[in-house]
Amino acid sequence: MKNMGLRSKRSKKYVATTNSQHNNRVFENILDRRFSVPFPQGAWVSDITYIQTKDGFLYQTAIIDLADRKVIGWSHSDGLSAEETTLSAFRMAIKNRPPQKDLIFHSDRGVQYSCNCFVNLLASYGITQSMCRKANCWDNAVAESYFKTLKSELIYGNKLVSKDEMKLMLFEYVEIYYNQNRRHSALGNLTIKEFTELKLKKVA
Repeated sequence: MKNMGLRSKRSKKYVATTNSQHNNRVFENILDRRFSVPFPQGAWVSDITYIQTKDGFLYQTAIIDLADRKVIGWSHSDGLSAEETTLSAFRMAIKNRPPQKDLIFHSDRGVQYSCNCFVNLLASYGITQSMCRKANCWDNAVAESYFKTLKSELIYGNKLVSKDEMKLMLFEYVEIYYNQNRRHSALGNLTIKEFTELKLKKVA
């Protein structure tokens, strides 16, 4: 690799975005690592990650539909309040895909997911809340994998940019590349659009 002028993209130092030291309600892990869901709006997973910029940290919250791995809701914020993160991303998600009966919403135990305003919002839509077991990242492996892919393909190894520039880059990555043109191993190496069209043909 050295002779070819290539270098690996290395992971950065871990920054905590999850505060699970709270007295809020914690929900049972109902999803239980069942990441293969046959129909949309059956199960959504969500997580929050940090992204370093020249202006400090930017936080992305993502909500992913397990049926086709599409990021149906997201937010980019300067802070970690529920209003900036989970509530904002959820509002986008329900606009893109109105919740259906028996929908499961799975996340870690972070305060943004366990606070009353978010818990009550999910309950108002009849959504069943599910949470990872304590200190078990594998319980939310799909969301973790998405963030690892995003950082490997877009962030690591590239120069730092401003928050405004990063927000534009993230928008283009999620909406134009990841949701439309990227091929996903979980979908048989198809794009989300190709996977959806194939399923519709099978139904027809």
